[in-house]
Amino acid sequence: MNIIGHRKIYYAISGIFVAAAVIALAMWGLRLGIDFKGGSTLEISYPNHDRPETGQIADSLKPLNLSDLRISPVGADEVNLRFKETDEAVHQQIVAILQTNNAVEEKQFSSIGPTIGAELKQKSLQAIILVLLGISLYIAWAFRKVSQPLSSWRYGAATLAALFHDLIIPLGLFAFLGHFSGVEIGSDFIVALLVILGFSVHDTIVVFDRIRENLKRYSSLDFASLVNKSVNETFVRSVNTSFTVLLTLFALYLFGGASLKYFILALMVGIFSGTYSSIFIASPILVSWHRFLSGRSAIGKRG
Repeated sequence: MNIIGHRKIYYAISGIFVAAAVIALAMWGLRLGIDFKGGSTLEISYPNHDRPETGQIADSLKPLNLSDLRISPVGADEVNLRFKETDEAVHQQIVAILQTNNAVEEKQFSSIGPTIGAELKQKSLQAIILVLLGISLYIAWAFRKVSQPLSSWRYGAATLAALFHDLIIPLGLFAFLGHFSGVEIGSDFIVALLVILGFSVHDTIVVFDRIRENLKRYSSLDFASLVNKSVNETFVRSVNTSFTVLLTLFALYLFGGASLKYFILALMVGIFSGTYSSIFIASPILVSWHRFLSGRSAIGKRG
């Protein structure tokens, strides 16, 4: 396959999705869960299989004037309630009201203050930035013996561009879901992003390592042809690895618990995006960069 020769098409496809994600984030932003903005969550089970409708539950709790109350059914007999941070007295009142007409079993109650939530949000952002920088520096170091036709730090920069691509697309999707479906992100979403980064860079390193090997084996090939050969040699491996992971995640998405649904969705989108970027974005960036530098050098010689 002439992947490198058609790189502008792949750039355009990625550009459309990245632009859509950026627009979604700019317009709506991410809907933060209680992990980041503070609040309380209460998980309730109805052991007699008589769970009322969410509207009935909301009406019964109106006298307590709970701020930002959100009620989400979980499975067949459970319900998850989210609301602004409350004290233990209000917590017990909620349970007592819910027990008025139905047998109720409290499974979990947790409360996070706004200060802790803000700190967690800051640390999550710092963790992602450190991972991005660490990966880029590691790639530059791992390819330190590669100096021609591109220096090693350019491999790290190309990896960073691909990782940005892999992060921004699931972020844009969840901005869309947050606006239209009320989906909130929590600490599990940050875990999903970090997993995506690890999976994506693993695929990219495999391709780059083959480029490094082929630079020694096929010194007569021009750089674009060599990169295209390297991508094709690792193509089946990358696709098969990702496909098996996506099959497993898809099964979990269909049959797993409701609490894991959006965590798994983020992984599925990110891993698909990461596989695409390692094949169609990261390596073509090296070729485009090489041609840009070669063209600039030719202009300089003519001048």
